[in-house]
Amino acid sequence: MAIRVLIVDDHAVVRQGLKMFLALDGELEIVGEAENGEQAVRLCGELSPDVVLMDLLMPVLDGVSAIAQIKTRWPDVEIVALTSVLEDSAVVGAVRAGAIGYLLKDTRSDELCRAIKSAAAGQVQLAPQAAVFLMREVRAPEAPESLTEREKEVLVELAAGKSNKEIAAALSLGDKTVKTHVSNILSKLGVQSRTQAALHAVRLGLVPTLGAS
Repeated sequence: MAIRVLIVDDHAVVRQGLKMFLALDGELEIVGEAENGEQAVRLCGELSPDVVLMDLLMPVLDGVSAIAQIKTRWPDVEIVALTSVLEDSAVVGAVRAGAIGYLLKDTRSDELCRAIKSAAAGQVQLAPQAAVFLMREVRAPEAPESLTEREKEVLVELAAGKSNKEIAAALSLGDKTVKTHVSNILSKLGVQSRTQAALHAVRLGLVPTLGAS
């Protein structure tokens, strides 16, 4: 079953270019496009995409605000920020709002296709430059020891960009058990997304680095 993708960008030529090369991948289905954040929120309700490619600088409603609204209303929709902006506030804002990924518009087409598929599977996708900005903002939780050893193992796998199903296979656990562990990890670390949790794994010294796969 193809991954349903919604493209959001205020420039028609960018949307057209994305549609052209993404349509070449049989595993992806472009279900719609929006030119601002307000349209993106409305179309998420109408089209039920799996992944949204979200520009950040747009009229009417900016990308960060749109991400927050979409994740609040449809938490299962994964959002990848795709932008030319590489600034601390934009990167941190998008991830805090719930984006699972942050990629730059100079990302190669084949890499973007892989990133969309990975995002659909719940895997964190960060441009290396974006990961650097985010690491400056992430503070280690006051009591990281509150994570159980099993939760730390799950966090390491999560930070490696693995989906829940892949984590379950790696640790010989059930899918539901992994989902429960991930939920507990997010709660204990005081974060809302897998992306933020993965960054904490780096800060806690559980993994050496983090970037786009």
